[in-house]
Amino acid sequence: MPIDLSVALGARIPAREFSWSASDVQTYNLALGAGDRWTDPAELRYLDDREPAVLPSFATVAPSFHETEPPKVKFDGIDIDLAKVVHGSQEIIVHRPIPASGKGSISGRITEIWDKGSNAVVWREDTAVGSDGETLWTARSSIFAKGEGGFGGERGPSAKTELPDRAPDFEVLTPTLPQQALLYRMCGDRNPLHSDPEFARNAGFPNPILHGLCTYGLVLKAATDTVLASDVARVKGFRARFAGVMYPGETLRSRIWQQDGELVIAVTVVERDDAPVLADVVLTHS
Repeated sequence: MPIDLSVALGARIPAREFSWSASDVQTYNLALGAGDRWTDPAELRYLDDREPAVLPSFATVAPSFHETEPPKVKFDGIDIDLAKVVHGSQEIIVHRPIPASGKGSISGRITEIWDKGSNAVVWREDTAVGSDGETLWTARSSIFAKGEGGFGGERGPSAKTELPDRAPDFEVLTPTLPQQALLYRMCGDRNPLHSDPEFARNAGFPNPILHGLCTYGLVLKAATDTVLASDVARVKGFRARFAGVMYPGETLRSRIWQQDGELVIAVTVVERDDAPVLADVVLTHS
């Protein structure tokens, strides 16, 4: 079914309730490699049994953490085959620190739909509210849908974040495990693109790829640990565009520049001549 712009643009995404526990947070942190420095008190904050440190990127999995079925890309005016879809970009703005356990509700809407010719980009914005009625976070994300363009929409902007013209202040290498995607899918993202070799090949990849949101979380953790002394409460927002593919077992290189109240980060894959993985990466902090 082609995208029906008149129906899809501005369409509301129904609210749903969700909950999470300290064990869920620990599982998410383990899926991002937490515990590799198993005697470091700062690292062990991520795995505390009662109050594990919650990275803002946990917001990307919290509402769907307990789901076991592959996600569907189906909204009013939009119905896209999952094999045609990759994550385009992600931004999380936290309005207060995310507690280690809790309940909330989330609702959203389709905010933008761009026609890239043969392909399409669909943007959505979601707001999560805690059980106390106070806003927890706002999430903005986009998907890139192959072969779904040509419906007559606007092409959309192509702005990008410029990197500082100087050497980075920090450079961090983050190795991943061969089973990294299999660990991360336990956080509720069961897209077979990340676990099923045949599905991945049919989607045009030689092997299952790492979830873009796993890479997103890995980089956020690396920057928080390196620059912000593992203090997750200092992170106010984190955004990135998914610029390339990462395979489990490869190593991320994060080059980090400090600027006023933010970190600008370039993320590449070491083993493939520093091919870009994330672009337009900005972490805002206190």
